[in-house]
Amino acid sequence: MKSICIYCGSSVGASPVYADGARLLAKTMVENNIALVYGGGNVGLMGVIADEVLRLGGEATGVIPKALMDKEVGHLGLTRLHIVKDMHERKALMAELSEGFVAMPGGIGTLEELFEVFTWAQLGFHEKPIGLFNVNGFYDGLIGFLDHVINERFLRREQADLLVHAAEPAALIDMLKNYRPQRHAKTFDRVTAGKII
Repeated sequence: MKSICIYCGSSVGASPVYADGARLLAKTMVENNIALVYGGGNVGLMGVIADEVLRLGGEATGVIPKALMDKEVGHLGLTRLHIVKDMHERKALMAELSEGFVAMPGGIGTLEELFEVFTWAQLGFHEKPIGLFNVNGFYDGLIGFLDHVINERFLRREQADLLVHAAEPAALIDMLKNYRPQRHAKTFDRVTAGKII
């Protein structure tokens, strides 16, 4: 694995534990010769992980829409910075440049990016590993909610297992490196005359 796309917040969060986690993930990636691909910002956890990767001698590639260059304070010290037209182009290029995906703590944008690549995996559009960096239990609620979605039969366990999670960066990177894609067709319930068949 040569590159991982990191989704994370443009804020640092309520506790320093999140920035500490970002630095530890950066260290683990550099030690494993894994380049960072991310949203290109110089703020929040985005800036923390990029700065740490660069400080440790790793590669950091940013992808940012022109409209967000100023709002997210585009990071001008990166190995590479791609300025693109819009969010669709941003996400597509980030996915193209990456061999795996990790969501760190973040807000709605982070979750949207995570669930898009998760959906793509479920539909068989890619076979790249996806992980949650569950810093300080940040994603415990989401993991529990996915169990609820499974119990309510909107998701199968084998599809949920496309998303791995760990609280320690080394364990998470190992999971991503050892990931072996398995095809699980999306389940569709056909409804005829009001009855599920």
